Amino acid sequence: MSISIISLIWLSLGINMAQLQQGGPDEKEKTTALKDLLSRIDLDELMKKDEPPLEFPDTLEGFEYAFNEKGQLRHIRTGEPFVFNAREDLHRWNQKRYEALGEIITKYVYELLEKDCNLKKISLPVDATESEPKNFIFMSEDAMTNPDKLMVLIHGSGVVRAGQWARRLIINEDLDSGTQIPYIKRAMDEGYGVIVLNPNENYIEVEKTKSQVQSSSDGSDEPAEKRERKDKTFKEAKKRRDFYEKYRNPQKEKEMVPLYIRDNGSPEEHLIYVWDHFITHSAAENTFFVAHSYGGLAFVELNCCNWVSSSEPLDTSVESMLPDCPRVSAGTERHELTSWKSLPSVFKFFTEASEAKSSSLRAALTRRSHRIKHEEI
Repeated sequence: MSISIISLIWLSLGINMAQLQQGGPDEKEKTTALKDLLSRIDLDELMKKDEPPLEFPDTLEGFEYAFNEKGQLRHIRTGEPFVFNAREDLHRWNQKRYEALGEIITKYVYELLEKDCNLKKISLPVDATESEPKNFIFMSEDAMTNPDKLMVLIHGSGVVRAGQWARRLIINEDLDSGTQIPYIKRAMDEGYGVIVLNPNENYIEVEKTKSQVQSSSDGSDEPAEKRERKDKTFKEAKKRRDFYEKYRNPQKEKEMVPLYIRDNGSPEEHLIYVWDHFITHSAAENTFFVAHSYGGLAFVELNCCNWVSSSEPLDTSVESMLPDCPRVSAGTERHELTSWKSLPSVFKFFTEASEAKSSSLRAALTRRSHRIKHEEI
């Protein structure tokens, strides 16, 4: 409630101040009275009541949650599903809490890929130095040597990382519907080599340094008088910005800047890098891609099938306004569930394509010639 009250106070005072400024000299006393009122408000004390500290556990146990035998996230004491609104009227705090849990989920899925699926983690770029930012993919032991078939898994855009289809499904539904693990295990059971891509890991964040903050106002070649005037303006603007920042961002979160990963600075760049350094060097006669949402855009020109959200039964043909690959129903109207619901049909499609031994399949698996760097997006 304190946030709403503070907003109301400032809205009321802002309107009153604007009205007083439009009045004549008789209003000066009222203006002075309002300023006196403002001076008595303990802003620091008010902000302490705004929201709790943005400090959260770094383990599932710390959140008091765990995955049960069905792969569902449940509270370890109550057995209840995850609750987003842990504190009412604190949406920003609840969202930050959800994001913190999401980061733990990401690491948890990485562990499952290595321990349960027996995949190995490969750092990118392959010639990266110890100090530079890195991405990574996961591969089965036979990904490069399997002579028959290779499956490449690509997630969509957003916060998801390697091994995930949708974070929301992992947290609110279960691991089977939200991760790529069912695909990986079935693929390995059916003799596929597997590569799991990580197209959203494009940069690392580092805290913005003082020199970076002030670099825009640095003018060592300017006349001293002009530079002094410019610095004064900068300091006054900063003072005003810091004052209002107490309300927009009361906990002074650190300002971060991105350091892009070489040759992996965008999803498209990542796909091209993995293609050039891994997929084209694999021994597999046939390579199959399972791409969810945005992950499929780079491959729509290949021989493919697109399982889309629809109220129609699974595999029912669905009309499309776009000239991309054929569309069929995934048997669900929820976009995030399309990869999970279509799993049996996807493997059937792959089997039929493999058995057809079409000579056009190999020719179709030629990536588009244009390369998209993150700087161009």
